[in-house]
Amino acid sequence: MAEPPSAAAEDSWGKVDAAYGDNGLDSDDEDSDYHQEPYKESYKDRRRRAHSQAEQKRRDAIKKGYDDLQAIVPTCEQQDFCIGSQKLSKAIVLQKTIDYIQFLHKEKKKQEEEVSTLRKDVMALKIMKVNYEQIVKAHQDNPNEGKDQVSDEVKFNVFQGIMDSLFQSFNASISVTSFQELSACVFSWIEEHCKPQTLQDIVIGVLHQLKSQLY
Repeated sequence: MAEPPSAAAEDSWGKVDAAYGDNGLDSDDEDSDYHQEPYKESYKDRRRRAHSQAEQKRRDAIKKGYDDLQAIVPTCEQQDFCIGSQKLSKAIVLQKTIDYIQFLHKEKKKQEEEVSTLRKDVMALKIMKVNYEQIVKAHQDNPNEGKDQVSDEVKFNVFQGIMDSLFQSFNASISVTSFQELSACVFSWIEEHCKPQTLQDIVIGVLHQLKSQLY
Protein backbone atom coordinates (compact mmCIF):
# COMPACT_ATOMS: atom_id res chain seq x y z
CA MET A 1 0.00 0.00 0.00
CA ALA A 2 1.47 3.40 -1.00
CA GLU A 3 2.29 6.10 1.66
CA PRO A 4 0.35 9.30 1.64
CA PRO A 5 2.05 12.25 -0.13
CA SER A 6 2.26 14.28 3.01
CA ALA A 7 4.05 11.55 4.93
CA ALA A 8 6.57 11.05 2.11
CA ALA A 9 7.28 14.76 1.98
CA GLU A 10 7.81 14.97 5.70
CA ASP A 11 10.15 12.02 5.59
CA SER A 12 12.21 13.61 2.80
CA TRP A 13 12.50 16.92 4.62
CA GLY A 14 13.45 15.06 7.77
CA LYS A 15 16.36 13.41 6.05
CA VAL A 16 17.53 16.69 4.62
CA ASP A 17 17.35 18.34 8.04
CA ALA A 18 19.24 15.47 9.62
CA ALA A 19 21.96 15.66 7.01
CA TYR A 20 22.44 19.39 7.46
CA GLY A 21 21.92 19.15 11.19
CA ASP A 22 24.84 16.73 11.67
CA ASN A 23 27.24 19.02 9.83
CA GLY A 24 25.88 22.30 11.12
CA LEU A 25 28.58 23.03 13.75
CA ASP A 26 31.38 21.93 11.42
CA SER A 27 30.14 24.30 8.76
CA ASP A 28 30.08 27.19 11.20
CA ASP A 29 33.63 26.40 12.36
CA GLU A 30 34.89 26.26 8.80
CA ASP A 31 33.27 29.59 8.06
CA SER A 32 34.88 31.04 11.19
CA ASP A 33 38.33 29.77 10.21
CA TYR A 34 37.85 31.07 6.73
CA HIS A 35 37.05 34.59 7.99
CA GLN A 36 39.97 34.69 10.49
CA GLU A 37 42.65 33.69 8.00
CA PRO A 38 42.48 36.88 5.88
CA TYR A 39 42.68 38.94 9.10
CA LYS A 40 45.94 37.26 10.10
CA GLU A 41 47.43 37.79 6.65
CA SER A 42 46.36 41.44 6.68
CA TYR A 43 48.04 42.02 10.05
CA LYS A 44 51.27 40.46 8.80
CA ASP A 45 51.13 42.60 5.71
CA ARG A 46 50.70 45.72 7.78
CA ARG A 47 53.67 44.82 9.98
CA ARG A 48 55.78 44.03 6.95
CA ARG A 49 54.81 47.32 5.31
CA ALA A 50 55.53 49.30 8.50
CA HIS A 51 58.94 47.64 8.81
CA SER A 52 59.74 48.42 5.18
CA GLN A 53 58.74 52.04 5.64
CA ALA A 54 60.87 52.38 8.79
CA GLU A 55 63.85 50.82 7.03
CA GLN A 56 63.41 53.14 4.07
CA LYS A 57 63.27 56.16 6.37
CA ARG A 58 66.49 55.01 8.05
CA ARG A 59 68.23 54.63 4.72
CA ASP A 60 66.97 58.03 3.56
CA ALA A 61 68.26 59.64 6.77
CA ILE A 62 71.70 58.05 6.31
CA LYS A 63 71.83 59.12 2.68
CA LYS A 64 70.84 62.66 3.60
CA GLY A 65 73.56 62.72 6.25
CA TYR A 66 76.22 61.73 3.74
CA ASP A 67 74.88 64.23 1.21
CA ASP A 68 75.02 67.00 3.82
CA LEU A 69 78.60 66.09 4.73
CA GLN A 70 79.58 66.09 1.08
CA ALA A 71 78.03 69.54 0.66
CA ILE A 72 79.60 71.00 3.82
CA VAL A 73 83.15 69.63 3.62
CA PRO A 74 85.11 71.69 1.04
CA THR A 75 87.45 68.85 0.08
CA CYS A 76 84.47 66.66 -0.81
CA GLU A 77 83.14 69.37 -3.10
CA GLN A 78 86.54 69.74 -4.77
CA GLN A 79 86.81 65.98 -5.22
CA ASP A 80 83.30 65.81 -6.60
CA PHE A 81 84.14 68.57 -9.08
CA CYS A 82 87.28 66.77 -10.24
CA ILE A 83 85.67 63.41 -10.88
CA GLY A 84 82.54 64.81 -12.49
CA SER A 85 79.39 62.77 -12.09
CA GLN A 86 81.12 59.89 -10.28
CA LYS A 87 79.72 59.55 -6.76
CA LEU A 88 82.05 59.55 -3.76
CA SER A 89 82.00 56.45 -1.62
CA LYS A 90 80.86 56.66 1.99
CA ALA A 91 84.34 55.74 3.21
CA ILE A 92 85.91 58.64 1.29
CA VAL A 93 83.27 61.08 2.58
CA LEU A 94 83.90 60.01 6.18
CA GLN A 95 87.69 60.18 5.83
CA LYS A 96 87.60 63.64 4.26
CA THR A 97 85.20 64.78 6.99
CA ILE A 98 87.63 63.55 9.67
CA ASP A 99 90.54 65.31 7.95
CA TYR A 100 88.57 68.54 7.71
CA ILE A 101 87.57 68.43 11.40
CA GLN A 102 91.22 67.90 12.39
CA PHE A 103 92.20 70.85 10.19
CA LEU A 104 89.58 73.04 11.89
CA HIS A 105 90.89 72.02 15.33
CA LYS A 106 94.42 73.06 14.33
CA GLU A 107 93.19 76.38 12.94
CA LYS A 108 91.21 77.03 16.11
CA LYS A 109 94.26 76.37 18.27
CA LYS A 110 96.38 78.63 16.09
CA GLN A 111 93.84 81.45 16.30
CA GLU A 112 93.61 81.06 20.07
CA GLU A 113 97.39 81.43 20.33
CA GLU A 114 97.29 84.54 18.13
CA VAL A 115 94.52 86.03 20.24
CA SER A 116 96.52 85.33 23.41
CA THR A 117 99.57 87.08 21.91
CA LEU A 118 97.50 90.09 20.86
CA ARG A 119 95.98 90.35 24.33
CA LYS A 120 99.47 90.45 25.86
CA ASP A 121 100.51 93.16 23.41
CA VAL A 122 97.39 95.18 24.20
CA MET A 123 98.09 94.85 27.92
CA ALA A 124 101.68 96.05 27.40
CA LEU A 125 100.48 99.04 25.37
CA LYS A 126 97.98 99.93 28.08
CA ILE A 127 100.79 99.89 30.67
CA MET A 128 102.92 102.13 28.46
CA LYS A 129 99.97 104.47 27.99
CA VAL A 130 99.48 104.77 31.74
CA ASN A 131 103.19 105.49 32.24
CA TYR A 132 103.20 108.17 29.56
CA GLU A 133 100.10 109.77 31.05
CA GLN A 134 101.80 109.87 34.44
CA ILE A 135 104.87 111.52 32.89
CA VAL A 136 102.74 114.14 31.14
CA LYS A 137 100.80 114.82 34.33
CA ALA A 138 104.03 115.18 36.29
CA HIS A 139 105.27 117.82 33.82
CA GLN A 140 101.97 119.64 33.98
CA ASP A 141 102.03 119.70 37.79
CA ASN A 142 105.65 121.01 37.79
CA PRO A 143 105.96 123.56 34.97
CA ASN A 144 109.32 124.75 36.30
CA GLU A 145 110.77 121.33 35.82
CA GLY A 146 111.44 122.19 32.19
CA LYS A 147 114.14 124.63 33.29
CA ASP A 148 116.29 121.68 34.30
CA GLN A 149 116.59 120.51 30.72
CA VAL A 150 119.07 117.71 30.22
CA SER A 151 121.87 117.93 27.72
CA ASP A 152 122.18 116.10 24.42
CA GLU A 153 124.83 113.96 26.05
CA VAL A 154 122.28 112.58 28.51
CA LYS A 155 119.87 111.93 25.66
CA PHE A 156 122.59 110.02 23.81
CA ASN A 157 123.40 108.07 26.96
CA VAL A 158 119.80 106.96 27.19
CA PHE A 159 119.85 105.78 23.58
CA GLN A 160 123.22 104.10 24.06
CA GLY A 161 122.03 102.28 27.17
CA ILE A 162 118.99 100.94 25.33
CA MET A 163 121.06 99.81 22.35
CA ASP A 164 123.69 98.18 24.55
CA SER A 165 121.05 96.15 26.35
CA LEU A 166 119.46 95.07 23.07
CA PHE A 167 122.81 94.21 21.51
CA GLN A 168 123.67 91.91 24.39
CA SER A 169 120.58 89.78 23.75
CA PHE A 170 121.07 90.14 19.98
CA ASN A 171 124.67 88.94 20.13
CA ALA A 172 123.72 86.00 22.32
CA SER A 173 120.80 84.91 20.11
CA ILE A 174 122.04 85.43 16.54
CA SER A 175 123.98 82.80 14.63
CA VAL A 176 126.19 83.74 11.68
CA THR A 177 126.71 80.24 10.29
CA SER A 178 124.82 81.18 7.14
CA PHE A 179 122.77 84.09 5.87
CA GLN A 180 119.62 81.98 5.94
CA GLU A 181 120.18 81.05 9.57
CA LEU A 182 121.05 84.67 10.36
CA SER A 183 117.75 85.85 8.88
CA ALA A 184 115.75 83.26 10.81
CA CYS A 185 117.52 84.17 14.07
CA VAL A 186 116.88 87.88 13.56
CA PHE A 187 113.14 87.37 13.28
CA SER A 188 113.12 85.06 16.30
CA TRP A 189 115.10 87.63 18.29
CA ILE A 190 112.68 90.40 17.37
CA GLU A 191 109.68 88.35 18.43
CA GLU A 192 111.29 87.42 21.76
CA HIS A 193 113.29 90.51 22.82
CA CYS A 194 111.50 93.42 21.12
CA LYS A 195 108.08 93.05 22.67
CA PRO A 196 106.58 96.25 24.10
CA GLN A 197 106.85 95.01 27.67
CA THR A 198 110.49 93.96 27.21
CA LEU A 199 111.44 97.31 25.66
CA GLN A 200 109.63 99.13 28.44
CA ASP A 201 111.60 97.25 31.08
CA ILE A 202 114.86 98.07 29.30
CA VAL A 203 114.03 101.79 29.06
CA ILE A 204 112.98 101.99 32.71
CA GLY A 205 116.20 100.29 33.76
CA VAL A 206 118.34 102.68 31.69
CA LEU A 207 116.50 105.74 33.02
CA HIS A 208 116.90 104.64 36.62
CA GLN A 209 120.59 104.06 36.06
CA LEU A 210 121.15 107.50 34.52
CA LYS A 211 119.05 109.20 37.17
CA SER A 212 121.18 107.71 39.90
CA GLN A 213 124.28 108.95 38.10
CA LEU A 214 122.96 112.47 37.58
CA TYR A 215 121.41 113.04 40.96
